[in-house]
This record gives sequence, C-alpha cells and structure tokens, in this order.
Amino acid sequence: MKLQANLCLVAIFLLLFSFKLPLSFISAIHALSNETDRLALLHFKQSITSDPFGILSSSWNNSVSFCNWPGITCGRRHPRVTSLDLKGHNLKGLISPHIGNLTFIRFINLQNNSLSGEIPEQVGYLFRLQHLYLSNNTFGGRIPISLMNCSELKNIWLDGNKLNGEIPKEIGTLIKLETFGVRKNNLTGGIPTSLGNLSSLWGFSVTYNHLVGNIPDEIRGLSSLKKFLAGENRLSGTISSSLYNLSSLNFISIPNNQFNGNLPANIGFSLPNLQELRVGGNELSGTITNSLSNVSRLQILELSGNNFVGPVPTNFGNLLELRSLNLDENNLGGNSSHDWGFLTSLANCSKLESLSLSENNFGGVLPNSIGNLTSQLTELVLGSNYIHGSTPCSEKRY
Repeated sequence: MKLQANLCLVAIFLLLFSFKLPLSFISAIHALSNETDRLALLHFKQSITSDPFGILSSSWNNSVSFCNWPGITCGRRHPRVTSLDLKGHNLKGLISPHIGNLTFIRFINLQNNSLSGEIPEQVGYLFRLQHLYLSNNTFGGRIPISLMNCSELKNIWLDGNKLNGEIPKEIGTLIKLETFGVRKNNLTGGIPTSLGNLSSLWGFSVTYNHLVGNIPDEIRGLSSLKKFLAGENRLSGTISSSLYNLSSLNFISIPNNQFNGNLPANIGFSLPNLQELRVGGNELSGTITNSLSNVSRLQILELSGNNFVGPVPTNFGNLLELRSLNLDENNLGGNSSHDWGFLTSLANCSKLESLSLSENNFGGVLPNSIGNLTSQLTELVLGSNYIHGSTPCSEKRY
C-alpha cells in the first residue's frame, strides 16, 4: 500500500510538472513586471527637480522602451532594469522610494550630482544589489539599516555627503562587502566590532567624520584589507595590534586623531606590503623603530605632530621607494651634530621628493652628506631646530 501511494504521488508530480501555462498568461506576467520597472523609473524622474543637461526630461518618455533610456541597462534575458548610472549630471532632487521596486537592479551610480534628502529605506528591498555609489551629493539623515538586508553588496560609496548617526552595527552581515567609503560626512559613534566579519573587505574609508573610541581588535578578521583610512576623527587609545598584524595592508592613514602609545618594534616585519603610513597629529611617543627599514615598498612615512624621541634610524636608506619622509613637530634628536647620521643613509633613496624635519631637537652643524641627497628632492624643511654654522653646498647639486 505504501509503494502504491508513493507511485501515485510521483504520477501527480509529473502531471503538474508537464502542465504548461498559456503563453498569453506568461506574457502578461512579464509585461506586469516590466511595467513595475517603468513606473519606478518615472517616479524617480518625478523626484528630480533640476535636470540641467536634459538627460531625463528629453529622453525618459514612452517614445522608446525604458531599457533604451540614457543611464539604464536591462538584462539580456528579461527586460528588467539591472543598472542605473546617472553620475555627474548635476541632478537635483530626491531619490524616490519607488526605487525599491527595481528588484533586479545590481548597480546604482548617482555620484557627483546634487541629490538631497535621505537615502530611502526602500533600498533594502534591492536584494540583488551589488554596487551602490552615492558619493558627492548632499544626502542627510542616517545610513539606512535596511541597506544591511542587501546581502549581495560588494561596494558602498557614500563619501562627501551630510550623513549623520552611526555606522550600522549590522554592517558585519554584508559578508561579500569589498569596499566601504563614508569619507567627509558627519558620522558619530565608533567603528563597529562586527566589521571583523568582513573577510572580503579590502577598502575601508571613514576619514573626516566625528568617530570616537578605539580601533576594535576584531579587525583581525579583515584578512583581505589593503586600505584602512580613518584620519581626521576623534579616535583614541592605543592603536590596535590587530591592525599592525594585517600583512595585506598597503595603506594605513589615521592622522589627526588622539591615538597614543608606541609604534610596535616589529611593525616593519608584520606589514611587508605597506606603501603609506600616515599617523601624524596624534599623541604617539617612544622611539622610531629600526624595523621600518624592512618595509621595502614604503613610499610615504608621515609621523609628524607626535611625541617621538631619540635618533632617526640610520637604516632608512633601505627604503628605495621612499618619496616623502615627514618627521616635523616631534622631540627627535639631542641638539648634537651626531643627530644627522641618518642623512648618509637617505642618500640611497633616489626617489625622495620631500624631507621635513622642522620643530625637533636636531642640533650642531649640518653635515656635508646633506648635499648627497637625490636631485629629485624638491622640499627640504629644517626650521625650528638647533642648527648652527654654515650650510654645506654640493657641487653636484648647486
């Protein structure tokens, strides 16, 4: 009896599977879906109050399919909107909440316009969305928490707006996220600990906000991170050792915060791929570690405006890619002619363009080796030290 029942169920399933809906019914469903997208785009157009180049007003009409409207791309199989690209058209107005009906969309780029208002919560319905670029507008309000429902997101760029509130702690659910940029906004709160869940994240930029607190240790999970940019905030405490142990990093930029403590002695061994280290304008102290000379790709070393003491390492000549060395406004040197030993080594840095050493304790007479610095050097700043005697000249350079 049980076998007969199972065979009966299989027969019913095959019958249902072979049942074909009328083509007219299927076409009606497709037409309804297409109309949803068309109406959503028209609502978007209605929310635009200024279109100086006529990109919408002259072309977004019924004379052609919406798939052929400027800035619109549709899928190959179905005439559904997959991309909305209207960057740089000086558009003014709001983003219509009807944008949430474009459920096939994967790419939105509205950068470099003058759009305002809030980012509508309805973006959270765009479950296929992968790329959201809204930088350089005047959006206000908070980053919508609903955006964290868009689990396919790879890139979020919201730089140069007027966003406030905190970075949603739910950001850690976007496990496919690769870049996150909110530079030049009015964000407050801290860096969410859930950020550490984003193992695919390679770019993180929160510069020029009002963030507080420390760099969470959980960032140890960012195994793909290449750029960590968090300058011009109110971050404080010691710089997490987890940051210094991310060997994938190319750029660390955290100037003008309130960080304290020392640079770790092994920083030059744990960050082999580093190209830029910018930690100026903090409250860091201690000596400048010799291990930095092992970061062979380092191009910019910016340590100004801290409380570093002692000598400048004499092995910086190993940094053959170095273009800029800024040690201004520290307590380096000991008011002695022996302070200048590092200059001999720097002669090996043939790409050096800028050397800033002002407002320290360097003293004595400048050595002749200063004339051996590369001819690429265009900026040499030595003011507010304890230098005396004549300035040496090099026949090679002068």
